[in-house]
Amino acid sequence: IARRLVQIVILRRWGLPPKFTEDAVLLVSELVGNAVRHTGARAFGLRMRHRRGWIRVEIRDPSRALPCLMPVQEMDVSGRGLFLVDELADRWGVDLLSHGKTTWFEMRVSDR
Repeated sequence: IARRLVQIVILRRWGLPPKFTEDAVLLVSELVGNAVRHTGARAFGLRMRHRRGWIRVEIRDPSRALPCLMPVQEMDVSGRGLFLVDELADRWGVDLLSHGKTTWFEMRVSDR
């Protein structure tokens, strides 16, 4: 559902290029997957913002455990989520909240 929402908003509503949309959808999929897999969250928040030249996507979950960017080997079959976020996003980070955290990424629109 999160992938589809991102696809609809970024491609149709904001009118951004398909390749850009594909990258954003992949990153959302990774962050949502992490929120479900590593926190046991049954519910999470998804927020997307578009400002001139940038998009920002935020995934909120109930855990305060910080995600960890791990080294990735060529033959690894898992653990590539944050590596992909680090490679494809222009910026990313985590904001701790009183109850949980928000993991976010930003992508520059003007250069794509």
